[in-house]
Amino acid sequence: MLKLYSHELSGNSYKVRLLLFLLGLEHEVIRVDLMSGEHKKPPFLALNPFGQIPVLVDGEAIVTDAQAILTYLAKRYGREDWFPDEAIAASKIVRWLSIATGEVRQGPENARLYHLFGVKSINIERATEKSKYILTLLNEHLKTRLWLEFERPTIADIAVFPYVSLAEDGKISLEEYPHIIAWIERVQGLPNFVGMT
Repeated sequence: MLKLYSHELSGNSYKVRLLLFLLGLEHEVIRVDLMSGEHKKPPFLALNPFGQIPVLVDGEAIVTDAQAILTYLAKRYGREDWFPDEAIAASKIVRWLSIATGEVRQGPENARLYHLFGVKSINIERATEKSKYILTLLNEHLKTRLWLEFERPTIADIAVFPYVSLAEDGKISLEEYPHIIAWIERVQGLPNFVGMT
């Protein structure tokens, strides 16, 4: 059975768990206690030397990094529509995976870390400014489409969804982004959708 090492409040863990549910894959969730520093101790570091969650164990395969895990699951267990093989189509998906670890992380994810977890090393003014930037672009992008790419959900949507949908945790209002709100509702309406906790 698939094993997912994660934490219930981690958006990166959540995106993997969400895809596992959307694909209907049986899995066991193993909680990693981030607050006690379990992710920095030798047993966990043997799985991921970077000391980061999530980690997916599939038999002999150990896959680390949320975006890498989404890619693995889509290629190993999903249909091609979750991550297409064609070069241009695949490049569009990878672009959104990069946005999830770039602009979304610098904006909504960092604002959430600051306000929800008290990570005071984060520059909240910069995180708020970055949030407005990416949410404005995302809202405009979704103005003429249902999903981030193509006419169906892909791992691009799953990668970007958690921290955008949790923006309010970082005191970032989504009120002025109606197309993002509609997209969030579409993701929530997918068969087998599961919430964060």
